[in-house]
Amino acid sequence: MAVADNSFSMSTMFNALPYSKGISGFIPPPGFAPRASATPLHAALFNLMTDGKGVSYFKDMISKSDKTVLQRMASLLTSDSDYFMAIVTNKYGSRRVQKLLGKSDDVDALFCAAILRRFLHITTDKYATYVTIRAMVVFNKEMKKAMYEHILYHALDLACNQHGCIALNDIITDADDPYYRDQLLDLVASNALCLSNDASGNFVVQHVLTLYDLRCTYNIAVNLYGHCIELSFKKYGSYIVEKLLEAEESMVVVVVELLDCDGDTLMRLARNEFGNFVVVKALRFTKAMSKIDLFWGLVQKLMPFIHLLRRSHGSNIASILDSFKLRC
Repeated sequence: MAVADNSFSMSTMFNALPYSKGISGFIPPPGFAPRASATPLHAALFNLMTDGKGVSYFKDMISKSDKTVLQRMASLLTSDSDYFMAIVTNKYGSRRVQKLLGKSDDVDALFCAAILRRFLHITTDKYATYVTIRAMVVFNKEMKKAMYEHILYHALDLACNQHGCIALNDIITDADDPYYRDQLLDLVASNALCLSNDASGNFVVQHVLTLYDLRCTYNIAVNLYGHCIELSFKKYGSYIVEKLLEAEESMVVVVVELLDCDGDTLMRLARNEFGNFVVVKALRFTKAMSKIDLFWGLVQKLMPFIHLLRRSHGSNIASILDSFKLRC
């Protein structure tokens, strides 16, 4: 039954639908698609939510529906976890569920319960993850609290997932509860090392550092101390170390590690395709922040290798060193 052929109103569709209290006996197993095994209501609603050609039809139908009809719709959508998952993991289904969020607390309560039942699966899915993100914007304080508890519990799993890390970053940015925001920042900071070495987790560390929360930034630096050089040899790890150099509190931690390593290691880092950007930033920011002792410590340690730096990725570093040789 295609969406375009639906000539009845939303209220007609749900006229016979009771408020769902539990699992419907008519819902098919995972991988649901509207077939003969589904009731006409389930099939019609599935098509309405997932048909790529039904955008305008859906918007028009929703705009003409009252809260009672919307609640009945939400009740059916959320009455079974497999049915709900089949819809929110669909590109169009995800977008339309997002449109239904925030219509009323009663509707949101049904969606909140459905999201929490499959929280990790939903929030790590390519399309469904945006349902969680939208929910954290429009849900009331009580529902957000329940969501935050699940987010904290699954935070590391989300951070280390290519779609989950996007959701976690958005949730941290928009967090309007100081307690849960600090909890999430502390969790990222205390797990900074494992996250920095993860293909997805490093984006969470990078993102948190752009929020310029000084306490969190310092805690990340402390937890990465002794590993900053190792990270600087890697593409995404070097981005993290560069961001640490932008704040005075964390910059000192990084530069002390650079100064404590042997000259050969610092030379190899300065000539590395990623590490050279870290060394350049360390030189520029120690000077800009008037950390003269740290700045000259780096200059003196790099100067014996200036001839090697000129013939490598470290040419920018050599130029900085040359400018100070001339001044001296």
